[in-house]
Amino acid sequence: MHKDPVEVSPFHRRDLSLAGFLLHRRWPDSTLEWSQVLALAVRVAAVPGVLSTTTVFRATEDTPEVGESPAVGVLASAGPVLGDDAPEPGSLATPRPPALFILHPPAETRPSLPEADGVASGVLWLPGLPELGLEHRAAWVEAEADGTVTRLVSAVDVDPWHDADLAVMATLVAA
Repeated sequence: MHKDPVEVSPFHRRDLSLAGFLLHRRWPDSTLEWSQVLALAVRVAAVPGVLSTTTVFRATEDTPEVGESPAVGVLASAGPVLGDDAPEPGSLATPRPPALFILHPPAETRPSLPEADGVASGVLWLPGLPELGLEHRAAWVEAEADGTVTRLVSAVDVDPWHDADLAVMATLVAA
């Protein structure tokens, strides 16, 4: 059975900084597909000047009408992790997002491989409902500006309190 692919396109602000990503055709329906979306987002964040600081992105179904292929969802910047414009704890709780991710630009990433250069990184969190038996899922990606993915790990049944980025995202959706 052939599925329509999940199509992703980045969009930017007037100053050309990364504002988010539009999802076209359909939503990712597995941890693997979400990991692929994260890998693309990290590859974009690795391009010099695209992302100035570590930023949180939130998935939402609120979409603009753009282009010939209407968007089914958007992964929009919720703000930097730190600073005056950072989202407050609990501010992303309603409605609960199907996915959150944090992107780190090259200037704020320590590569896992010593030979990697100019690496950006990102963490995806798919919040579950552990009290109902639906586990949290996550993925971690590092990529160089030329598009080379230097690390990709995904996991199910993750404890958000065992990873700093996941803990930040869990705090943002805590009601």
